[in-house]
Amino acid sequence: MHHHSRLRAAAAAAAALAALAGCSSSGGDKPSGGSSSGAGSSASRSTTAAAFPVTLKTGNGGVTIPRKPTAIVSLSPTATEMLFAIGAGDQVKAVDKNSDYPADAPHTDLDAYQLNVEAIAQKRPDLVVSSGLTAAQAKQLKTLGITAVVEPAATSLDGTYDEITQLGRATGHQAGAAALIARMKKEIAAIVASAPKPAGPQTYYYELDPTFYSVTTATFMGQVLHLLGLKSIADSAKGAAASGGYPQLSAEFVLKAAPDYVFLADTRCCKQSAKTVGKRPGWSTLAAVRQQRVVALDDDIASRWGPRIVDLLRTVADALRRHPAAAAS
Repeated sequence: MHHHSRLRAAAAAAAALAALAGCSSSGGDKPSGGSSSGAGSSASRSTTAAAFPVTLKTGNGGVTIPRKPTAIVSLSPTATEMLFAIGAGDQVKAVDKNSDYPADAPHTDLDAYQLNVEAIAQKRPDLVVSSGLTAAQAKQLKTLGITAVVEPAATSLDGTYDEITQLGRATGHQAGAAALIARMKKEIAAIVASAPKPAGPQTYYYELDPTFYSVTTATFMGQVLHLLGLKSIADSAKGAAASGGYPQLSAEFVLKAAPDYVFLADTRCCKQSAKTVGKRPGWSTLAAVRQQRVVALDDDIASRWGPRIVDLLRTVADALRRHPAAAAS
């Protein structure tokens, strides 16, 4: 199922956060490889060996990992990025078909949304990482003696950091996880500090697809953008809370709200751009369209809660700097 189709279905079911899990991604700075954390040294091996067994409280309950895994299957694009970024890439033997970043990850045709447990078992994993498993799937994996860890869609940056920390413990890369978190926090703080400081609140319309599904400030992405002083027009939409923070707006709603910025998270899936937005009936009247405040995002980075959220925040901050709404209004 396509990323934005999943979002639409999930929003209708008031569960859109889970739908963020399966998007593919490309571009941005490449996470560090599996050997960058020094895990190959004898000192590291003895340290990580001593760290096991480890018991984690995960999305699928308490999970005990008896020894450092050497054959990980990742069924979550976000987890794949995290694993490589903390230095566990060498332990990853297979990733699902949506995990296209980093480019040298061991890609397969495994489908997290139509999961074939037998196909996973053929990879002989000692750890499976997923963003969501049904009870039946979890039971099948357990029956086959395969340990599974569920890392669901984070609802905040702190949730992202917690998952990175947990994957560090699960793989024997605690130091790599701590270093990644420290780097992310430092870069985010620098981006926020150097971003323009508008006199008043500035609003945005965040487009998940051309049928006007959007995000509220309460969502993961909304909280990230709020770091830059931005507020979503979707906050006041009817049914915003009931949709899990992912309401479907209308063209009329967006035009009436007249957002200061339009952020497009459907540039790859749906070929949307400042040009296509400007051609929509009535949209050329928006100041955001007239004054170059329509910002193209990478759909795939925008759908994940991993390390490259820093890149997205930087893209938005750069747009605020280049085209300040206050100066244009």
